[in-house]
This record gives sequence, C-alpha cells and structure tokens, in this order.
Amino acid sequence: QVQLVESGGGLVQPGGSVRLSCAASRIIFSIYDMGWYRQAPGTPRELVAVTTSGGSTNYADSVKGRFTISRDNAKKMVTLQMNSLKPEDTAVYYCNARWGTNNSWGQGTQVTVSS
Repeated sequence: QVQLVESGGGLVQPGGSVRLSCAASRIIFSIYDMGWYRQAPGTPRELVAVTTSGGSTNYADSVKGRFTISRDNAKKMVTLQMNSLKPEDTAVYYCNARWGTNNSWGQGTQVTVSS
C-alpha cells in the first residue's frame, strides 16, 4: 500500500513563502503522476499542481507564477514551493499519487496565511 507523508506546513504571513514536501514509500515512484491538492473549510478539494511521470507540470490558474512543483524520482519525493502567499491560499494541502486506477493520499498538512 502506497504511503505518502507530507511535511512543511505552518503559519506564514501574506507575501511569505513555504515549502511543502511529500515522501513516498511502497511505490514505484517514477511511474506515478504526483500532485498537490488543497481543501479549505467548506470547499471541495481542488488541484493545485501536478507533475506527471513524463516530467510535465500543470498548475491551477490561481497559483501559476507563484507555486512550483518538482519531483525527485531517486528520493521518491515531491515538493511544492509556494511563494507570494495570499490569505486565500490557506487550506489543508494533500499529496496525491496516481497511476491508472491507483489513487493514494497523504494525511494533509495545514498552511495558514495570516498576519
């Protein structure tokens, strides 16, 4: 069973930066599409960014130019660098691994953007 463990969340001021990491285990990491999703209270979970097994990336319009997703297949890790944070970025951020019908989630890490 795939295991995903996120780290790096916390409280940050508007305009600040946070780096989230997701460590994967029990997975052939290189064949999976890896993504970050987020969910704010009372809203559905939404895609933030994804990096495919082929190395391409895709971002939600709301984070383009501010967030960067990257992966390290050797270390089985995916990171999300978040810059120029806004209060509306406040949410629980979840790591996701997807391959075919296999779809796994981490436990989530809270990011709060507030002064």
